[in-house]
Amino acid sequence: MAPISDDRFLGKRIVLGVSGSIAAYKSVALLRALVQGGADVSVVMTKSATRFVSPLTFEVLSGHPVATDLFAAHQDMLHLTLPERADVIVIAPATANVLAKCALGLADDLLSTMVLTSTCPLILAPAMDGGMWDQPAVKANTAALRGRGALVLDPEEGPLASGRTGRGRFPDENVILSAIEAQLCPRRDWGGQRVLVSAGPTHEAIDPVRFISNRSSGKMGYAMAQAARERGAEVILVSGPTALPAPVGVEFIQVLTAEDMGKAMTSRLSWATVVIMAAAVADFRPRRPSPEKLKKTGTAWKGLELEQTDDILALLSSQRASQILVGFAAETQAVASHAKEKLRRKGLDLIVGNNVAAEGSGFGSDTNAVVLVDREGRVTQLDLMPKRVLADRILDAVKALGVPATRSTRPQLSDTK
Repeated sequence: MAPISDDRFLGKRIVLGVSGSIAAYKSVALLRALVQGGADVSVVMTKSATRFVSPLTFEVLSGHPVATDLFAAHQDMLHLTLPERADVIVIAPATANVLAKCALGLADDLLSTMVLTSTCPLILAPAMDGGMWDQPAVKANTAALRGRGALVLDPEEGPLASGRTGRGRFPDENVILSAIEAQLCPRRDWGGQRVLVSAGPTHEAIDPVRFISNRSSGKMGYAMAQAARERGAEVILVSGPTALPAPVGVEFIQVLTAEDMGKAMTSRLSWATVVIMAAAVADFRPRRPSPEKLKKTGTAWKGLELEQTDDILALLSSQRASQILVGFAAETQAVASHAKEKLRRKGLDLIVGNNVAAEGSGFGSDTNAVVLVDREGRVTQLDLMPKRVLADRILDAVKALGVPATRSTRPQLSDTK
């Protein structure tokens, strides 16, 4: 875990809600980090959570009694006074049951009642097993909470307590801490900037049911858009097909093909002060897509002729005025040298190179390890970290180059598909 400064959360009052998940033990380390950062933390546990971790553990580390019972707490009106004093409520772990309660406004225990009476920011760090995160009901509850302004983090993918592998692991501690810091101590150093971000893959049709694409999940681009927005920038995110929800507070433009993405990016270039081309655009597309589904014939398929797609990054570079232009280079070897060459060839200000064959930094992962190369020739190696944390490091590198002056008007655009 990254070191915590002594005053990171100094003077901040945090309510830490712990619900009944096997991941409840990880909340102990989270509590310790918050206290070390100077926070005054009050812990509220559901009855199920106490089956996994003793309240005494949280009481000793927080220095406060742990609230577990709505009726006992009612004597001191804790369901009102705790959220009134809190700067933020963090529920970690948040089970599928807790997400449902918060989304529906139920109040049948101390934690859910407290959330219903609160007006401070709410952060939820989900943890669940058995494919629950992908269930339509959970997705709907998550979308409802995000739509009301709650910050629901994405669980990680990996081995689960059941022995299965899937999405549902408790988010990385650094991700949670960064989310809390963003709420309590927002960095508004990108205020006035206008950031145009591309993300995800593109789909190039072979026929109505088949297409050429790549393994990009869009996670890095979405993290860049979220980070820029949270630091005060106005953000437009142009995304190819992904399974990710659009970041809150970001103008979202959905595209499908490389041609669509090129039009969306170039038509908004004059609006932007910084352009971050994180999308993995298909390099080739079928020259003549079939208007009908191609059938198996029992013989080899030899009729697929490919042509190159437009180089969007080079096009943006040739058309820009004073915008800072950031590119990405997904490589499998000699990352730094390939990144340097791409930066020179495309005329970029900064390039982010990563080895997609390395463990933990490939397509679809929640973490990344990269090398940054800027126009001055500086090379910075960043070790494996969550993509949301990495996004801030990239923005710091961009800011060090000197972002251009902002524009006062927004272009009138017609293609907002």
